[in-house]
Amino acid sequence: MAILVRPRLLAALAPTFLGCLLLQVTAGAGIPEKAFNLTWISTDFKTILEWQPKPTNYTYTVQISDRSRNWKNKCFSTTDTECDLTDEIVKDVTWAYEAKVLSVPRRNSVHGDGDQLVIHGEEPPFTNAPKFLPYRDTNLGQPVIQQFEQDGRKLNVVVKDSLTLVRKNGTFLTLRQVFGKDLGYIITYRKGSSTGKKTNITNTNEFSIDVEEGVSYCFFVQAMIFSRKTNQNSPGSSTVCTEQWKSFLGETLIIVGAVVLLATIFIILLSISLCKRRKNRAGQKGKNTPSRLA
Repeated sequence: MAILVRPRLLAALAPTFLGCLLLQVTAGAGIPEKAFNLTWISTDFKTILEWQPKPTNYTYTVQISDRSRNWKNKCFSTTDTECDLTDEIVKDVTWAYEAKVLSVPRRNSVHGDGDQLVIHGEEPPFTNAPKFLPYRDTNLGQPVIQQFEQDGRKLNVVVKDSLTLVRKNGTFLTLRQVFGKDLGYIITYRKGSSTGKKTNITNTNEFSIDVEEGVSYCFFVQAMIFSRKTNQNSPGSSTVCTEQWKSFLGETLIIVGAVVLLATIFIILLSISLCKRRKNRAGQKGKNTPSRLA
């Protein structure tokens, strides 16, 4: 049975059909797709550029500019959708870096020599990444509480500066060495039996907070950059507690245990002494009693 199709319907469906056909031919021919969703992922200056989509029949090459406005090739002819640019951005963390991702067809003759990218054929499509200023844009990692002590009415806390991947004279620098007095820490604390919280800020690595004596306190710290308007604070550290009641209970148990031990030793020595006296008395009575003749 023949199916009749109206001419107007054919005219309406033709663009859709041709579009699908062209898409299939394009994919099969390996015509590259421009990268999209370019995103900087950076923590304590460890910096990776990510993008989409996964390539088919083409590769990516990443280029990043330096202070001299020269473009340097990174992750040359890769099928990955990320590129580690840490070694470039740590050279100067106060510079706003530009980067772009090139989509290069496999049919093109491509080779690289140092920072030079040579492509024989048509110029590949590329996508620019947002500018990245490491000092402003890198995320702060989770800080670590180095030590703490509750001494009477004072809670003393020391925070350890995280190491970064920024180097000077071959040595990795800490956050403090990179940011100086622009780096601060926030402590959030509460009584162990309460939900009410208080905060304190310092531009050093140490806190000395007034607290109630004999009361347990729990707290965590965050790093912060004073000059930032956004992305200012780090995630919180692990929460720790002073556990004063456990310390008091432990000291009490030690004292009670010592008293019990001394009392036990005294009782044992007294028992031994009494036993010896009884034996001596029994022996004397035996000597004083006259022996009976059979």
